[in-house]
Amino acid sequence: MSFVSGVTQKEEVAVKEAVSHYIFDSLVLIRGGGDLGSGTVHRLHESGFRNLFVLETGQPLAIRRTVCFSEAIFSWACEVEGVKAVRVHTPDEKPAGMVGVVVDPQGVWIRRACCDILIDARMRKCESDARISDAPIVIGLGPGFEAGVHAHAVIETMRGHTLGRVIRQGRTLPNTGKPGEIGGQDVLRVLRAPCDGVIEKCAVIGDRVKEGQVLAEVCGIPIRAPISGLLRGFLRSGLQVERGLKVGDIDPRTDVDIHLISDKSRAVAGGVLEGILSLWNAAVACHIRQNGGIHSS
Repeated sequence: MSFVSGVTQKEEVAVKEAVSHYIFDSLVLIRGGGDLGSGTVHRLHESGFRNLFVLETGQPLAIRRTVCFSEAIFSWACEVEGVKAVRVHTPDEKPAGMVGVVVDPQGVWIRRACCDILIDARMRKCESDARISDAPIVIGLGPGFEAGVHAHAVIETMRGHTLGRVIRQGRTLPNTGKPGEIGGQDVLRVLRAPCDGVIEKCAVIGDRVKEGQVLAEVCGIPIRAPISGLLRGFLRSGLQVERGLKVGDIDPRTDVDIHLISDKSRAVAGGVLEGILSLWNAAVACHIRQNGGIHSS
């Protein structure tokens, strides 16, 4: 028996088979190629989505650069767990099987390219400027989004029992301003800029650092490691920073592989995938009900 009234099971299956091919060819834009955005891109790519583009700024401030597609902005190409990305200017420049990375901080591509799916992973943690009308499916990550207003669905990004949960009405948990606890450390594991200026002489991601060690400096003011551990992320040297900006991350655990996508990022990415598929299937069911079968409107 069909789950959609008014049509046969055979008709319903035919429609779902037809659109299942289309969904993987749909144009997916991801605003933000940082840790969580890149984990999402990787999950979608490995799930079969073939038309993925990351929209970034000209000077991305991603911390965990070894697992961020935003690195393609600087190096023109990068790779995260076997998935390759290349910086492009137009959709046609993206080689098959790769992810395209574009300098587009204003989101011009959202309007010009008429995307099918838009994922806002900028993690601005303030009231979002996203619009639910920007694409047929809009998904927001973390604080600042309200499902039903800014996006069709919002994904919880705070560590804890609800991490990765898909929210279809309302908001995620509010931003506490306090980093999540890892290995018994929270605030002390995050490195911040001591003043406005250019960050220089940065330590290398993957280094084992000791408490008090100088890792970088801004305008001659040193940035010291507040705890010992593994330097899991750090900004590139030469970037302009503002006082208080997060510039690095020390993991008190020393057995972490800096080249693997984090557990948090994978949980959030799973929520995004669930959100896309649930919204898509709801749209398919609506199409069948409205058209009485497999005929297009």
